[in-house]
Amino acid sequence: MKNSFRAFAVLVCLATVAIPLQAGKKTTIVDTPSISCAPGSTPASIKVTVTGGANTGLPAGFSVQWMLESEFLANGGVWPVDSYVDQNVSSFCKASFSGNAYGYNYAISANGSMTVTLGDVIFDTPGASSACENVPLKCGKNYVFRAFGHATSTLMRSAWSNTTTCATAACATSGGCTYTQGYWKTHGPIPTGNNTNQWPVTSLTLGNVTYTDYELLAIFNNSGAGNGLVKLAHQLIAAKLNVANGAWDSSSSSIAAADAMIGNLVVPPVGTGSLSAGSTSALVTALTNYNEGATGPGHCN
Repeated sequence: MKNSFRAFAVLVCLATVAIPLQAGKKTTIVDTPSISCAPGSTPASIKVTVTGGANTGLPAGFSVQWMLESEFLANGGVWPVDSYVDQNVSSFCKASFSGNAYGYNYAISANGSMTVTLGDVIFDTPGASSACENVPLKCGKNYVFRAFGHATSTLMRSAWSNTTTCATAACATSGGCTYTQGYWKTHGPIPTGNNTNQWPVTSLTLGNVTYTDYELLAIFNNSGAGNGLVKLAHQLIAAKLNVANGAWDSSSSSIAAADAMIGNLVVPPVGTGSLSAGSTSALVTALTNYNEGATGPGHCN
């Protein structure tokens, strides 16, 4: 009798343990998103629009992958495995846009859409991360894109979206040309990889304060965590380096306005100055357009 009771108790215990494990299992998935080209691409960046599905949307954000269309076709029209890049697909990149990020939320509601810019400006986007954050796209080229929705505590990640092809704007033809902040960051006083130092000057003035080339590089390496002053400084440094490098100066009014706004503030991490992102947004856009070739002489090939 005692043995029968013990066996019954063990069965009850096992059943009790099994119930919550089964209850926590994910049984549904995030709706498959769609991706499309958006207006506003430059010679160094492309805008794409990601749209959530009708039931779940993209509550935890999404990830986007991209690569040169020519390399995609050379790879048999097949995407590389997420974590694998070989010499045949050297342009393969990916970026994550968090739906739970501090300072910016990339969650998309059901049937909602969000447009993001892909290129080295990812570096200045709160909630976005990428191993290609300082890699501008090549001018006058077609790229392919796809996206998926992130998993949540109750939903599995979505399937991949459609693959779409978008193009960067044409390369510069005359009047000098410009490079992005990503180029100058990786071709500075401490070059990355096989790059060399291409900076035409060893100091620049931002506002009323003069910085050495190493201080400027430290500013480039500081993401700013939402500080509009840092984001403005990134584009201002790039614009001044472009002008010093011989690019036609069509951004003089924006450069002067940025210097006036910065004034005596000392840019982190050299100092502790700060400006709201809203107050610097228009100037950041104007200088970014110049550096990326949307305005002015155009982006270097």
